[in-house]
Amino acid sequence: MDILIKNARLSYPHIFKASAFAPGQEEKFSATLLIDKNDKQNAAIEAAMLEACEVKWPGKGKKMLDSFENRNKAAKDGDRVRPDDEVYAGKIAVSASNKSRPLVVDKKRTSLTEEDGVIYAGCFVNAKVRFFAYDNVSKGVSASLLGVQFAGEGDPLGGTFAASVDDFDDLDDDDL
Repeated sequence: MDILIKNARLSYPHIFKASAFAPGQEEKFSATLLIDKNDKQNAAIEAAMLEACEVKWPGKGKKMLDSFENRNKAAKDGDRVRPDDEVYAGKIAVSASNKSRPLVVDKKRTSLTEEDGVIYAGCFVNAKVRFFAYDNVSKGVSASLLGVQFAGEGDPLGGTFAASVDDFDDLDDDDL
């Protein structure tokens, strides 16, 4: 089931270049979306995961979803995923990935590139994701990252932020 998650804080964005989680793994485009635990969107996320389970295991979806550990769900308890990280405290962390590059746009739906510097870890985004259940080596529910829209500024996470043109003065030729 596809849903639009609105105003999520973006963490670990790999949306312009595919990346592997560990050496030897397939490279994918991915991101983690952080939403407050009391956000009303969580009901829609839970419903989408349940629907994905019902499609995969008709009549057993709720039982299957309830049986999955935190690590086997696309939407995880942030307090359990990163117990020592205040950014994840009180949050639901939705991990989503895709082999194909997701659509990435600004507020006006204009395509963005990495060089634009608009999307960064810590900004707020709207994200289109598709939940699906799987049954291969293990069973669970994952999410495909279909698209990301910049929704607003946020404090950058994990590192430095690029300088702004406002950080510099206009110079005359005489200043050189």
